[in-house]
Amino acid sequence: MEAPMDEVKETNKKRKKIAIIVFTAIALIGAIILFFYLRYKATHITTDDAFIVGRIHTIASKVAGTVKAIYVKDNQSVKKGNLLLEIDPVDYEVRVNEATSGLSAENARLLELDAKIEASKKQLSELHTAMEVAKAKLELQDANLKQAEIDIKRAENLYKKDAISKEKYEKTMTAYNVTLAQVKAAKEQLKQTEMAVETQKAVVRQVEAAKTSQLSAIKEKEAKLKAAQLNYGYTKIIAPSDGYVTKKSVEVGNQIDVGQPLMAIVSLDDIWITANYKETQLENVKPGQKVEIKVDMYPGKTFRGTIDSIMAGTGAVFSLFPPENATGSYVKVVQRIPVKIVLEKGEDPERILRIGMSIVPTILVKDE
Repeated sequence: MEAPMDEVKETNKKRKKIAIIVFTAIALIGAIILFFYLRYKATHITTDDAFIVGRIHTIASKVAGTVKAIYVKDNQSVKKGNLLLEIDPVDYEVRVNEATSGLSAENARLLELDAKIEASKKQLSELHTAMEVAKAKLELQDANLKQAEIDIKRAENLYKKDAISKEKYEKTMTAYNVTLAQVKAAKEQLKQTEMAVETQKAVVRQVEAAKTSQLSAIKEKEAKLKAAQLNYGYTKIIAPSDGYVTKKSVEVGNQIDVGQPLMAIVSLDDIWITANYKETQLENVKPGQKVEIKVDMYPGKTFRGTIDSIMAGTGAVFSLFPPENATGSYVKVVQRIPVKIVLEKGEDPERILRIGMSIVPTILVKDE
């Protein structure tokens, strides 16, 4: 009876040893798995709160009118400068023609004023010449008058002494009176000429002022023509960048207003990822680190990227209604900080990624 009992005890001992070994092995394997898992978590920062972002150009008209033609359709690829649609340009063409005619008329008026200024200045120059002649004539008459005064005084003395005849004295007196009258006439002529010069100067100033005003009028007409030409050019709406047409909401014949959204151009050449990481995940994250990117739509593909930048604040701070924690009870919530991730060059040559797609980025962080 003792032998079987010893065998049972021996068997139980073996089973305990095996159990201990198995448990130890499982614990060791679990520890190893936990170690590598924690190491992975420490060097691979992941979030599923991430989306593809890009530039969306809303296409709107700068002028109102009727849509004459549309040259694109939804999801069509376009190049920068491609004609998207055209607004009926007839009204705007009329305005350009009116502005052109108005500018031509003002330019013609300017030519007339230039001719008047030239003629007025020429006449002023002639009057200046006449004034100089009148001055010279007056100087000559003044000299003659001085000589006539000398002659008449001499004649009076001689006549009193009966040295000359009365006839000769009277002749000298007549010559003096004639010279005196000539001096008065020369003075009056000079005065009239000077008045004419001043009057003509005023005419020149008036015409020049009219020219200045005309130049201002021409600038206004030029501005009006430029505005009309711009509006005429705005009747042709072109693509602002390469991309794809989306959200087209206009058809031929529609009446559109200024600023009315007509369609959008989505550029797939310049897309990036906004990943909202928890603040507790970003201790060792910095720009330049590599990122592995999984896209829900393509589970079998992995894209590569790089951290471009980290926003200078949490998403809540820049929300429409930022939180106010100064009043009431406070519950601590882990904040999320947007991280901008850019794809490495050549990662999406076929442009299969689309704006708004959900993605799972994993930042590869080295041990610090």
